[in-house]
Amino acid sequence: MKVVVISGSPRKTANTQYVMNYVYEYTKTKNQDTKLINLSDGQVECYRGPDEDYNQATIDAANSLMDADVWLIGTPIYNSFFSSALKNLFEYVNYKKTEGKVAGMAILAAGQIGFIDVQTLLTQLLSYFRIITNPKAVFLTTESISENSVSDTDAQDRLKQMVDETLEIASKLRK
Repeated sequence: MKVVVISGSPRKTANTQYVMNYVYEYTKTKNQDTKLINLSDGQVECYRGPDEDYNQATIDAANSLMDADVWLIGTPIYNSFFSSALKNLFEYVNYKKTEGKVAGMAILAAGQIGFIDVQTLLTQLLSYFRIITNPKAVFLTTESISENSVSDTDAQDRLKQMVDETLEIASKLRK
């Protein structure tokens, strides 16, 4: 099974990166064919239309999404939405190549507000791509992060559970 982990923050020192690096490392112990797309690398170009030329990193990121069976998505909450960098990435995805994939998500905020709104918006977007979404998103605050890693053991456990359940859903669908 192919898995792609997406860190959806464009910020160079984003807490979302630390969360999704944790998810990536854990997922690799469960599934060797796992890739990480880190949008803070700045390699994915702004979408300009289907007939434009894009750099190789952009093409590779889009192809990784369309080839993967499972998407593990992490996004910060910016102004009550998921990040525009994440939305930009989805502009490259051909919905005809995504039906039946499975997604799990982790949503990170500075406070205890907006999680359900962002989960709903992201789930709606994924339904356009005919993605089956694990209904148990992980909601985290920046208090779960210290010294550039996920330090809260409850947060670690919830992230692992999200990964395990999302992979299990995908495995059951593949049978």
